[in-house]
Amino acid sequence: MKLTKIIGLKKSEFDIMAKLPDSPIQLRPARLIPALKTGDEMALTSIFLSTLKLVKEFRDSIFKEIKLSRNGRLYFYTEVCFPKIDKSRIDGLILVTKKDVITEAAFIEVKSKKDEIEEPQIKKYIDIAKKLKVHTLITISNQFVSSPEQSPLKISTGKFNLFHLSWSHIITLGHILLFDNDNDIEDIDQVEIMKESLHYMEHPSAGVSGFIQMKGWKKLANEIRANVPIKKTDEYVVDAVNSWHQEESDLALILSRNLGVLAKTPVRTEKGLKLDVDKVVKDFILTGKVAIRNAVSDIKIKVDFERRSVILKNAVKPPMNIGSIARITWLKKQIEKCSELESTIFNKIGDKIWIEADIKFARTNLKVSFNNIEELYEQSKGKDIQGFSVSVMDGFGASFASEKKFVSLFEDLVLNYYEGIVQNLKNWSPPAPKLNLSE
Repeated sequence: MKLTKIIGLKKSEFDIMAKLPDSPIQLRPARLIPALKTGDEMALTSIFLSTLKLVKEFRDSIFKEIKLSRNGRLYFYTEVCFPKIDKSRIDGLILVTKKDVITEAAFIEVKSKKDEIEEPQIKKYIDIAKKLKVHTLITISNQFVSSPEQSPLKISTGKFNLFHLSWSHIITLGHILLFDNDNDIEDIDQVEIMKESLHYMEHPSAGVSGFIQMKGWKKLANEIRANVPIKKTDEYVVDAVNSWHQEESDLALILSRNLGVLAKTPVRTEKGLKLDVDKVVKDFILTGKVAIRNAVSDIKIKVDFERRSVILKNAVKPPMNIGSIARITWLKKQIEKCSELESTIFNKIGDKIWIEADIKFARTNLKVSFNNIEELYEQSKGKDIQGFSVSVMDGFGASFASEKKFVSLFEDLVLNYYEGIVQNLKNWSPPAPKLNLSE
């Protein structure tokens, strides 16, 4: 039997071909407990694919990301090879069948530890996929992207679907399902399978890691401090901006794992990378944003290389049915309540909190340290406050330029800021209109 396609082939014929002595298909079923060494990439692949098979809600989450149908019978394989087409071994294969016909298929390529997705290998796998009428390839590694539809590689694929998932993203989706929320796992046995799979994936020997180093960051920070002209064609500048985009994505995943809901960041495109390179070359600034469902507002991030500072800021809408002085008191009480609810965390950042008041018709905002908020009462007399911003600012000292320490310090600052302040801030909402039935 000759294998000319996977999509459209009967699953029964696919199985017969896989058993032939001179088989055109070589593969293994994915196993939850593979007979492989811990830390082996194929063990990681097998456990991941088996968890997709056994935990419905996890499968639904991943399939939604990679746009695979959740209807039909599903089959998961590892160590896949089509020797009469190419002798390369593909890490994984997912098949979706309906009425014994394979209707969808996806190849999987997995990397762990410091290994990165390689362009020649992916181009070869895409070529194999196209010959078999397969339209989807999913890459998985410790590399970060801002959307599964992006790739760490700059490959033009046309109508072919190339998706990428970081291991951190996969682990985050698993953790969110273990929270008590509307999307949690219903079957108790599947809950235990999910826990065990995450335990394996998060073990140091599995080779799964978050973002840990800002490539190009140290040189960029030091060149700006030394007033050395930087160019947008400098490799270290592009590396630093790309690292910032990856760190932004990793930060959102860290918040998601701790909150039980997906925090979202802007989708970073190649055009966006160029714009941010232009911005850091011209203004020595990088910006970012994290959106969290039901939070008071998006967290806006500003990294200023010239001042060596990181600013996290949230807009807060005050009551518009009271005067400006009362609006300041309203915000002051909210932040004082934050200090009561999260006193330990708040004490770490209390001296770094700033308040900005947006004054109607004014060109600039009024800005004071929260410790000196009384000054805002005097400065805003006779002025109309339209809104507030609450922010924290830190410079990390000499560690600002450290490619590793910046990551840990920045992530700690965001987590402390969110827990100590943001999660307890609220916008004002107009009261509901009241019925007047007396007339």
